[in-house]
Amino acid sequence: MKIIVGQGSCGIASGAAKTTAEFVKLISQRGIDVPVEKTGCIGNCYLEPIVDIRSDGGALITRYVNVQPDMASEIVERHIVGGEVVTEYAISAPDEGFLGSQERIVLRNAGIIDPESIDAYLAAGGYKAIQKALGGMTPEDVIAEVKLSGLRGRGGAGFPTWFKWNAARENASDEKYMVCNADEGDPGAFMDRSVLEGDPHSLLEGMTVGGFVIGASTGVIYVRAEYPLAIHRLEKAIGQARERGYLGKNLFGSGFDFDIYIKAGAGAFVCGEETALIASLEGERGMPRLKPPFPAQKGYWKQPTNINNVETFANIPWIIANGGAAFAAIGTETSRGTKVFALAGKIQKGGLVEIPMGLPLREIIYNIGGGIKNGKAFKAVQMGGPSGGCIPAELIDTPVDYESITKTGAIVGSGGMIVMDETTCMVDMARYFLDFTRNESCGKCNYCRVGTKRMLEILERITAGDGREGDIELLEELAVKIKDGSMCGLGQTAPNPVLTTLRYFRNEFEDHIKHKKCTAHSCKALITFSVTDACKGCGACKRNCPSDAITGSPRAKHEIDAAKCVKCGMCETVCKFGAVARD
Repeated sequence: MKIIVGQGSCGIASGAAKTTAEFVKLISQRGIDVPVEKTGCIGNCYLEPIVDIRSDGGALITRYVNVQPDMASEIVERHIVGGEVVTEYAISAPDEGFLGSQERIVLRNAGIIDPESIDAYLAAGGYKAIQKALGGMTPEDVIAEVKLSGLRGRGGAGFPTWFKWNAARENASDEKYMVCNADEGDPGAFMDRSVLEGDPHSLLEGMTVGGFVIGASTGVIYVRAEYPLAIHRLEKAIGQARERGYLGKNLFGSGFDFDIYIKAGAGAFVCGEETALIASLEGERGMPRLKPPFPAQKGYWKQPTNINNVETFANIPWIIANGGAAFAAIGTETSRGTKVFALAGKIQKGGLVEIPMGLPLREIIYNIGGGIKNGKAFKAVQMGGPSGGCIPAELIDTPVDYESITKTGAIVGSGGMIVMDETTCMVDMARYFLDFTRNESCGKCNYCRVGTKRMLEILERITAGDGREGDIELLEELAVKIKDGSMCGLGQTAPNPVLTTLRYFRNEFEDHIKHKKCTAHSCKALITFSVTDACKGCGACKRNCPSDAITGSPRAKHEIDAAKCVKCGMCETVCKFGAVARD
């Protein structure tokens, strides 16, 4: 028997490190021969910290959820010592609703193996793919399998992976580079971080296979410095791989040399664009360059370079080990395989999911994600981050594949999926994402640098109640010019959140501008608070009002002075009778 504690960033943020320390202390005090081990995020972030009791062979016996340090003693005494399941803290089985529709390839080891142990990765079939590739396959054979798989780049653009690899292979040079973009920048996205923290060797193996294909001897992982745990585990994995001969000189006696090092970046969204990432790798400011030449021709240090993201590389070992046809059998005709998504926002079960391409949004949001929090109505889902758009409730049966999502005006992107309910103001949502892209613009293009700022100013005016006739048309005009006039994908897609909200929620913009009302009762400048007849006169709102805007006698209906109200919402928060209304 062994105790395994989930220690991805989500688990640690929920207290997993302290929980682990308590288990270690208690086991030591009792002198029990039961190891306490770590694993990465299994995806059920809403249940963290998760503690699994597993057999020596790894089979799950019991899963305890939301385990805080003060619960450890009871689990040790009753379960580890006494053999009795602590039913109050346990779930009878893994959440089948959450896991049932998933199909795990990228996350095959997530939450199962120790991410800091190469032996755990080897026991799960790790490094078999690179041995297979070097042991009897030619680079062309590998490209053929990747082509057969239909794997498209999971970083956002969905470009065929085999084509990029082949382009880099065909450009002759004494030095080539295989680069991983692990600079995950979308708000609400944590797919790549989870793989780096939970299964780093799968990335290393995928990059090594890619290096063999294109003829590169060096791999570079560009990871944001804000991911310290990911960097720590990557460094450990690279060191272990070198010690075992999975990185370095003459791998498996094949004559192929390949090593990987890490570059910690400052975390710039624009470095999702390949040439901007390359500039940052070279020590310059992360700004895009004109193409052609493409990175496959002249990339890092002007040498042929291939760039894929973490999820793309993590698919490769599975594809080579199981065959491209097995991967292609999953998903749709044009969108093969699986895709990892980060579920966030107003959803019951936030976390990480991996679904076969083609699964409808309804299945993901309601069956896997458990629906909307607090019984609210589903309003929209933001996909593709700042480069994507909002998909409204009436399109909830849209299949999640590249073509279907693009038709809605959004994109699959790297995998962020932010769910919104009826309390979300879509005008403010557009403002939020445009504020993000404005801040992340490198400033090289006038249209991107100035145009996004002007669009943001208009949106800020509208949400502040100062919208004017013609603002909607001006937003649309600016959006077209920014898309046409920007050099890279950041500027070309920056207007997308605004355009999709205008497309599906134009009435909300009109309400803000013409009627000075926020339909969602969200924009602070456009709401007023009032006390309804449900008031019992308890005085809680009056006592907690920071501006003394509430008057009233005990057991009598209170009143709010709109002139004094600062619209903080404290009265609504503290009222136990639901007697405060937003108008």
